[in-house]
Amino acid sequence: MNILIYSHYFAPSFGGVETIVLSIARGLAELHAEADSSEFEITVITQTPAKDFHDNLLPFRVLRQPGIRQLWQEIRSSDIVHLAGPALAPLMFGLLARKPVTIEHHGFQTICPTGQLLIEPTSIPCSGHFMAGNHLECLRCRCDGNWVASCKLWFLTFVRRFFCSRVAANIMPTEFLAGLVQLPHIRVIPHGVEPRPFFRRSSRPSGAPIIVFQGRLVSTKGIRVLLEAAGTLRSQNRAFELIIIGDGPERTKLQEFAQEVQISSCVRFTGRLDATEVDSILATASVIVVPSVAGEVFGLVVAENMSRGLPVVASNLGAFTEILGDAGLTFRVGDANHLAQQLTKLLDDSAGASRLGEQAKQRIFNLYQRGRMVQAHAQLYREVYDSKWA
Repeated sequence: MNILIYSHYFAPSFGGVETIVLSIARGLAELHAEADSSEFEITVITQTPAKDFHDNLLPFRVLRQPGIRQLWQEIRSSDIVHLAGPALAPLMFGLLARKPVTIEHHGFQTICPTGQLLIEPTSIPCSGHFMAGNHLECLRCRCDGNWVASCKLWFLTFVRRFFCSRVAANIMPTEFLAGLVQLPHIRVIPHGVEPRPFFRRSSRPSGAPIIVFQGRLVSTKGIRVLLEAAGTLRSQNRAFELIIIGDGPERTKLQEFAQEVQISSCVRFTGRLDATEVDSILATASVIVVPSVAGEVFGLVVAENMSRGLPVVASNLGAFTEILGDAGLTFRVGDANHLAQQLTKLLDDSAGASRLGEQAKQRIFNLYQRGRMVQAHAQLYREVYDSKWA
């Protein structure tokens, strides 16, 4: 079975979509229907240039930045078209070619013109104006006041919903997202975490607990809320080190804000690190904080750090609460004081924090394994291939 996976972003670009697409493609390529033959032939099409990434080391074919004609030919020669998000050109081509199309939703593009469920001018989580029919609020939702751009995004949201209602399957990583999008042919397939050994070091160089954030430095990730909470802990004369792993357009502003709240001496911005460097820092971590204010449909960083046995404190977005269950702590979105209170609980009870980390690790093992994700995708492809779509 020839599976074409289209993902606008792919390695060497780094992010949640890229991680999941690579994991699914690799897993499917390694599945065997018989002893000596692969059940699935995988082609990944992406607009991301290769740079110094070696595609030849992957167990599947990668086609980068194809023209329109080549994209059409690849779709016509495939058995199933899988899209990482509702990308309109390959989506329309897939339906036009009468191919079974499955869409894995990595954002809110079918229910929010900006795809973030965030009211941009105020950085307040959106209650769902588009689906409630409050379209004027959607058109106002731009910091730059560009009404032409707002109208375009608003109109394209209707277009995406129209085409998504005609595909073979809309794949959702959480029940939370499935309940919001209200599209037909929904299949919930949680993302899976790659298994890997992880060893925590018992001693920490500074002797103080280490709080870690890991992710892109953009407004939706809520790092400012974390810095405010750190300021509260500092005002209580608590000793700690806050490490911010990642980079992004907000880095300079966040560093300036850290100086503003007088915590520069206990905050370290590392920039982007490779996997080995990240593991080295996380091996000393006392707690992971995921303070996002919007834009989260799963929470890969939550699941990955739970799998390491680390206690996680996350904002109470629907996706995060679903992944965490009772194996982590949550705080009210955007509430720095509540975050400081939750951090205090863990920092004052190291034994309780360790127990929470073990619960988290077990929950990921039970529910969010990579192998389970790959098998669920394989079964879905078999079903749609054998159906009237084939």
